[in-house]
Amino acid sequence: MRLLVYSHDTFGLGNIRRMLAICEHLLREIEGLSILLISGSPILHGFRLPKGLDYIKLPCINRGETDNLVAKYLGTDIDETVKMRSDLILSAAVNYKPDLVLVDKKPYGIKNELAPTLDYLQAKLPQTRFVLLLRDILDTPAKTIAEWHKHGYYEAVKKFYDLLLIVGIPEIFHLPQEYEFPTEVIQKAHFCGYIRKPQGCKQPEQVRDELQLSSNQKLVLVTPGGGEDGYQLIHTYLTGLKLLTDTHNIKSLIICGSEMPIEHRQALYQMATTYPQVQMYEFTDDLMSYVGVADVVVSMAGYNTVCEILSASKPAVVIPRIKPSQEQFVRSQRMYELGYFQTIHPHDLTPSVLMQQVQQQLVNTQVNNTVDLGGLDRIASLIKSIFTNKNTFNEREVLYSERFSQGILAGKIII
Repeated sequence: MRLLVYSHDTFGLGNIRRMLAICEHLLREIEGLSILLISGSPILHGFRLPKGLDYIKLPCINRGETDNLVAKYLGTDIDETVKMRSDLILSAAVNYKPDLVLVDKKPYGIKNELAPTLDYLQAKLPQTRFVLLLRDILDTPAKTIAEWHKHGYYEAVKKFYDLLLIVGIPEIFHLPQEYEFPTEVIQKAHFCGYIRKPQGCKQPEQVRDELQLSSNQKLVLVTPGGGEDGYQLIHTYLTGLKLLTDTHNIKSLIICGSEMPIEHRQALYQMATTYPQVQMYEFTDDLMSYVGVADVVVSMAGYNTVCEILSASKPAVVIPRIKPSQEQFVRSQRMYELGYFQTIHPHDLTPSVLMQQVQQQLVNTQVNNTVDLGGLDRIASLIKSIFTNKNTFNEREVLYSERFSQGILAGKIII
């Protein structure tokens, strides 16, 4: 059984980390599965890849804070770069002959680069099935609805896709309702729950020894995800350290992220030298080992980081990215309202505000850990059902699917 996975990856590490987690779980759950991953991630080679998974690396495209796409490294214009990527994707599909294609987020890919492959497979390999995966929140409803109409995404889902999987829950964000999905799209959609992150590769004692943490010291983990726009968060945290009242019993581990510009990283490393209780790492592919030991996490509000915080049931202070997408802001607000963590709007972020929140969370013993984290198992069940051509949806999946479909059709939300 051959699975082709498309992950465009134009900003940060979120998409590729999520898709790798899904691929690894599918390989464990589906015997005889082979996965070819197609990605534009510049850091894909830095992750451990399981047996059964290989990848094709596309030329990098960067979205940045302006939301204008550019070639990240090549001296080619964006149209040339997209054409090159599109040709590589099509060539891979022609030769690999997938039984199923799993597409992340954009039904036609970045700048329609996936469209030739969808058309080819539907015409030449009509037995190929298509699944679209959407994270819990894409952007504000107004912006997302306009984008989906502009690019014909509603029609693309109707025409090509057999299933639409949402890695979230309606209690936090009712995606089909918020984005005004038409009936034909709603009928293909399934809420799967959030993605639980497994424990890290290292034992807690090993991590504490690595960080030289004594038994009475607490650890604050600071991570801006990929780090491309993480400078301000880390700079604010380092500036605020002098405000902590118990600095000897608090250590900080700051992971800058592989995408942070080198001049920003160097400036932060230099700044951190004045704080002996701070350790700086550039990147880790085993973040959960450190989340598991942390007493408080300070982070942005990317999907994967939030799932890591929720999986480890850790107190957290979350500062969302607010441009070019409002996705993180919406997620942080909805989850804050349900008591999953504290959040600070970037416009309100100051050293004193941040440190006040950190100190409050260091003594927080009541973390809401009720969120549904069964996403991987439900994704595997639904994809198995395609390979076996059997309806293996469990009771909760049917409940979610039927109830939100009926609720939207009736003009209301039913959960």
